[in-house]
Amino acid sequence: MTLVTSATTTTSTTTDAASSKLTADYSLFLKLLTTQMQNQDPMNPMDSSQFTQQLVQYSQVEQSIQQNKTLNTMLSTMNMQSLTQSSSMIGQAVEVDSDMAATSATKPAQWNWIAANAVTSVTAKILDSKGSTVDTRTFDATGTSGSFTWDGTTKDGKALDPGIYRVELTGSNATVASIKMTASAAGTVDNVQMINGSPVVSINDAQYPTSLITRIQK
Repeated sequence: MTLVTSATTTTSTTTDAASSKLTADYSLFLKLLTTQMQNQDPMNPMDSSQFTQQLVQYSQVEQSIQQNKTLNTMLSTMNMQSLTQSSSMIGQAVEVDSDMAATSATKPAQWNWIAANAVTSVTAKILDSKGSTVDTRTFDATGTSGSFTWDGTTKDGKALDPGIYRVELTGSNATVASIKMTASAAGTVDNVQMINGSPVVSINDAQYPTSLITRIQK
């Protein structure tokens, strides 16, 4: 099931808490002021300048909080618009500017590749999150671009845990022993969510900022 979620921000909560505290403090201040005025010495009335100054300060703080609320509302609206726009990628095949891709219980990791020169053979080295090589595959290829999938099992048939893996590709042909290659993660977008104010897509539980997406295929 596809899912579009939006992460809640702590800014709005902080602003609401500040507003509630200000209201409570202001109510207490007015209560103390009223009590003091009722019990003041008529022959020696209290100096109202300090209370006036505090009232002005309360007003300034309240205005600042209201401005923050307005800004938070605007940011929330912009985030929702960005999330809604990004949600159109759910179910779409995309390519990401990253050499890391994830395997899951049902889906393999997939990369698209580009070679500096035409290749006839490609060696793929798979590395785990610690940078250790867990598998190496060699396959035939033609031209300067193509794709490579890895199902999470080694060439000896050992199944590795689902997770995020990185690939290093090296190509060759009849005249060049080592050709530089670039790998880009590929797959179908499972869901979209907002993280730290930016839309992020998930492919096989691997998360990528939408800014890293280089191609969308329908």
